[in-house]
Amino acid sequence: MGKTSYVIALGSNRRHRRYGAPDKILAAACGALAEHGVELLDVAPTFRTAAVGPAGRSFANGAAHVASALDPVAMLHLLKRIETDFGRRRGRRWGPRVLDLDIILWSQGSWTSRGLTIPHPGFRMRRFVLDPLISIAADWRDPLSGQTIRQLRTRLASRKPVDHRRGAA
Repeated sequence: MGKTSYVIALGSNRRHRRYGAPDKILAAACGALAEHGVELLDVAPTFRTAAVGPAGRSFANGAAHVASALDPVAMLHLLKRIETDFGRRRGRRWGPRVLDLDIILWSQGSWTSRGLTIPHPGFRMRRFVLDPLISIAADWRDPLSGQTIRQLRTRLASRKPVDHRRGAA
């Protein structure tokens, strides 16, 4: 496979003993991607977002547009390795975390395999994902809906808030 591009969502709401505050962790995570041969094409500014569920502290959220020869499964494995290297421990859903890295979009469209679905199934309804994406991929089209990130964000802004833990309005 030749180089393809991905949009990766980044999040953190816990300090790291080496990197410090969550926004610094996101910057260090981008550095870790580059150290593993992933080309950083663009990086979104960091957004502060209220926690969903039991995570407690607010999150620093961002996104990176990257290029790599890795296929989606290999990219997912790299992201999980970086999370682990940063001290991420698997735990409860929606809990606090040092680093969260998710593949949101892939330049080749959609992908489904065991443990991985691209585009990320929940990204269309998550402002904390769409807000950073606007600055680096506003015109990128969701391969399932055909809408741009800008259109998805506008549509979400006009809706009533959703409790993502229950999927209820």
